[in-house]
Amino acid sequence: MVILNFSFKLIVGKEGICCKFSLFKTYRVISNAPVEVLWQKLINLADVSWHPLLSSTNAPTGLIAKPGLIYQVVTRLLPIPVRVFVERVLPGELLSVRILAIPGVENRVTYQVESTLCGTYVSCSVTLRGWLSPLLWWFIRPYAARVASELAQAAEHQVAAL
Repeated sequence: MVILNFSFKLIVGKEGICCKFSLFKTYRVISNAPVEVLWQKLINLADVSWHPLLSSTNAPTGLIAKPGLIYQVVTRLLPIPVRVFVERVLPGELLSVRILAIPGVENRVTYQVESTLCGTYVSCSVTLRGWLSPLLWWFIRPYAARVASELAQAAEHQVAAL
């Protein structure tokens, strides 16, 4: 399931013409893995092997996400370090991070896991704001579409290995 919401505003003022762009997109998949396994995979900051956009992190093994934590990741697209700020953590339910990469773009990613009778829902919501957002979205869109499903598959493989 995919939910897309975007807005584009052209503002004319004393300073000239200004455009504001924001995009909110949610990807949601269902997994057979238990919530606990998905949650542990998600908050283990040292392991980004499942993430299609990230290749490595400077977080030490065993470090879990906590609000206020700042760490670095290296992307698969461009091998440059990017800072990540953990904004919000609701244990077993929600992880929200802000990616501090490019001036002119605010990028927030929120992961949610939810247990249901049908299985465990995993959702990944991407929020982009700023004048460079359309360009960044053009680059990351194919990868962002795979994040939730790759997380679910990694957790299912971990369960199968046990």
